[in-house]
Amino acid sequence: MIHPGLVSITFRALPPAQIVALVRQAGLHGIEWGGDIHVPHGNVARAREVRELTIEAGLSVAAYGSYYRAGQSESNGLPFGQVLESALELGAPTIRVWAGTAGSAASGPEMRASVVADLRRIAAAAGSSGVTVSLEFHNGTLTDTADSAARLLDEVGHANLFTYWQPPLDRDTAGCAEDLRRLLPRVTHLHVYHWKPSSTVRLPLGEGAARWRDFLGVAARDARDRHAMLEFVEGDAPENFLRDAATLKKWLDRQPGLAA
Repeated sequence: MIHPGLVSITFRALPPAQIVALVRQAGLHGIEWGGDIHVPHGNVARAREVRELTIEAGLSVAAYGSYYRAGQSESNGLPFGQVLESALELGAPTIRVWAGTAGSAASGPEMRASVVADLRRIAAAAGSSGVTVSLEFHNGTLTDTADSAARLLDEVGHANLFTYWQPPLDRDTAGCAEDLRRLLPRVTHLHVYHWKPSSTVRLPLGEGAARWRDFLGVAARDARDRHAMLEFVEGDAPENFLRDAATLKKWLDRQPGLAA
């Protein structure tokens, strides 16, 4: 089943208690808590506090959205052990990480091998604690295309490594849906937004109905539990989040295999 949620970095300027209140008001299910500001990497006291706030509100912790970059962060002062410690205290079932620091076309064999080795290492470390690792599906990394993401997952070859999915801004609806179908067995969560094509201009989610109904229909085909989480809204405005949350819930309520 697909459940609606929010990525907390949508509201970086708001404290966790206000985000929890907004998500509860919107009637959503879970929150991916960001590791840059709301639950800083290694701050286990904050992780515990945010977990309690979330659970007491009747919500779930969908994920820990870390800013760990495979192949780089460990040597740059962010040990994965610190990230994992926060995720465990937060009660997150999966840790989102980034697949390197450059896109697939710009990453040579040596850089790619470094990312692969690090992902294999952290997937094993997290798995020993009962937590999965999920790749951010994003430009500027080795998951900038479905082809590169699938290849990366195969190269790492670890059963504890998965990926998120979101529609690339420069890809048409049919291409995005095909990419999602291809990756679906390995997809944990979806990031949901609607922006003007090939730009960062944010639009009301309802204007992307034709696209997102297709995407959610694809995502529901394997009946796996996952979250479709709103990420960024027009003007960073809470009222626009509530509008988009109502839209997302409506879509999920109307489709078989989807549940708000």
